[in-house]
Amino acid sequence: MRQLIQSYRSGEMKVEEVPPPTLRPGGVLVRTVRSLVSAGTEKMIVDLAQKSLLGKARARPDLVRKVVDSARKQGLVNTLHKVRTKLDTPIPLGYSSAGIVVEVGEGISEFRVGDRVACGGAGYANHADYNFVPRNLAAKIPEGLSMDVACSATVGSIALQAVRQVEPTIGERVAVLGLGLIGQFCVQLLRANGCRVLGFDPDPDRARLAESLGAQMTVSADPEAAAERFSQGQGCDAVIVSASTPSARPIEQAGEISRLNGRVVVVGLVGMEVPRSLYYRKELDLRMSMSYGPGRYDPNFEERGFDYPIAHVRWTEQRNLQTILELSSDKRIDIEPLISHRYEIEAALEAYELISRATEPFLGILLQYGADDEAAVRPTPSVRMNTARVSSEAIGVGLLGAGSFGQSVLLPALRHVGGSHNVAIASAGGMTAQRIGEQYGFRLATSNAEEVIHHHDVDALFVLTRHDLHAPLIVSGLEAGKHVFTEKPLALNGSEIEAIEKARERSPGDVMVGFNRRFAPLVTQLREHFADRTHPLMMTYRVNAGVLPHDHWQHDSVEGGGRILGEACHFIDLLHYLAGSPPERVFAQGTPGDGRYRGDDNVTISISFSDGSVGTLLYTAMGDSRVPKEYVEVFGEGRVGILRDYRSLELVRDGRSHSSKVANQDKGFDSEIRLFLKSVTEHGEMPVPFEQAVASTRATIAAVESLRTGEPRLLRN
Repeated sequence: MRQLIQSYRSGEMKVEEVPPPTLRPGGVLVRTVRSLVSAGTEKMIVDLAQKSLLGKARARPDLVRKVVDSARKQGLVNTLHKVRTKLDTPIPLGYSSAGIVVEVGEGISEFRVGDRVACGGAGYANHADYNFVPRNLAAKIPEGLSMDVACSATVGSIALQAVRQVEPTIGERVAVLGLGLIGQFCVQLLRANGCRVLGFDPDPDRARLAESLGAQMTVSADPEAAAERFSQGQGCDAVIVSASTPSARPIEQAGEISRLNGRVVVVGLVGMEVPRSLYYRKELDLRMSMSYGPGRYDPNFEERGFDYPIAHVRWTEQRNLQTILELSSDKRIDIEPLISHRYEIEAALEAYELISRATEPFLGILLQYGADDEAAVRPTPSVRMNTARVSSEAIGVGLLGAGSFGQSVLLPALRHVGGSHNVAIASAGGMTAQRIGEQYGFRLATSNAEEVIHHHDVDALFVLTRHDLHAPLIVSGLEAGKHVFTEKPLALNGSEIEAIEKARERSPGDVMVGFNRRFAPLVTQLREHFADRTHPLMMTYRVNAGVLPHDHWQHDSVEGGGRILGEACHFIDLLHYLAGSPPERVFAQGTPGDGRYRGDDNVTISISFSDGSVGTLLYTAMGDSRVPKEYVEVFGEGRVGILRDYRSLELVRDGRSHSSKVANQDKGFDSEIRLFLKSVTEHGEMPVPFEQAVASTRATIAAVESLRTGEPRLLRN
């Protein structure tokens, strides 16, 4: 399919041929007929991408601080890998579209194949032939309403939310500062609410358009004098700031033209240096309007489909979207006059050239993809790329999932160690698969995981998806006779482990879990320090994990399984590896959860091993980010080993101390990939024996159960 994307590194835009997104539960696959270019919002994204590295740094000093902090902890080389990955990540453009449903995901009953829908949301309603849209970001288009009008509904709902923030009453005098697309919608919506409207924009054409759409007065200069006349000297009851400028002047003007106790609603991209004295003297109510409305930025609403009860949240972003469609169908608002240009998707770059250079007046710019009445055609899921011949001795690699870990760590490691060639890559968003596939020489990019799993040239599968998909994909890979490398965790529960065990018994393939810390050079030295011991070890592992937002996908019980299953399994496995014997008993305790911290983010996990060794993991989100993340101490037979964040190791024995340091943090990624490929080639045992990976995983699951019940858990070996 065709999709408009932009390079974050260079700012270059192009219409690419990429695999379509895959259909997922809780949403629909939509063939796009029209999409709207939002000149203000999208221009901001485009302008940032087109800045130099220095310009990006000046625009986002918050990200610069994170880069500096990462370099201090992980070393310059590792940080540069991450920065390059971010810069090489393509940006999907667009967030307001309309089209026809071609496939319906599991759990969806409100949409059918063939339904005409308006779609919203950055990353979902992209400028692309096909889009996967979650249920709460789509709304049915009333019969008879054109796609030209319907594709503007998301932008209209941004304006509608701003008007709702105003809380207008009949007869109030409201000013709209900035008469771009959103401002023009605001004018009409205020008129529909019985308000008298003053519009201001430096562009006289936009001012005249607003007057034709219902504003009682419009001006292109001196809004203060106009507001004095318009309000009969009393000041405006409310002001909507819908301008787009880094200057704070619109905020000042809004305060100047407001009456005492007036309301100011900000929906535009403007400077926010609020003149305190002015707003204080008038006791103004300053409100921000959050995009499309309630539900925006809430993954539970937007991605997972949990709606808000209408009795408690009357207007969500989806209900705002539906309202704009209904108002358009009822002729209460008129969108047609707002459309100034139309381009075919192949000529999308001309639209952005117009926005960038402003060679002529513009307002609503539509991209066209095909006729409204065309059949609901299902897309082809893959794109073939590199056809170069490769050595038959090299291992054929298939990649499932293409997130930041795969891009910044695993793929560079595969390239560095050699001995393999990239065959096929799949990701739910086809754009990412195509871009990474092109960068790393994959022959096939697709949104269909099964196509990779069953590809005849794939010998080894790498599973890098979100955690809930690990076990099903491992089982599918084993059933297809492949060797499987999966990032942690192996599984989220016991039944998933059992399914993997059964599939492995029947398969010529094997499974390795990416417990990479076992292969870190400093860990090798640490283990050797205690190699000839005859007594148990005492071990502590402190992890300064940092806070994740409560709505992060790792916290989701289904998708991520929580941070203990998703990340702490790494540290439990390292304790298991150092002990050299399987875990037998697990006991976990945590702090009470509160508004900022979750109880399962701050835990101590005590593990007893079969040789009598004891390991304690302290995992916390409460620490300061300037303190290194990982710290390990091991004691036994008069010896001590101290590992500091995989950057330095201190070994003490017989009163003598030996220290080792590495310039860049090395957690063993290259070594584990090299050893995995060697095992596949030689048909040998996996570098992380399957039984050990299962034991570490069962111990992690036991820790979760112990934290829940408050009781220790015994493990069977």
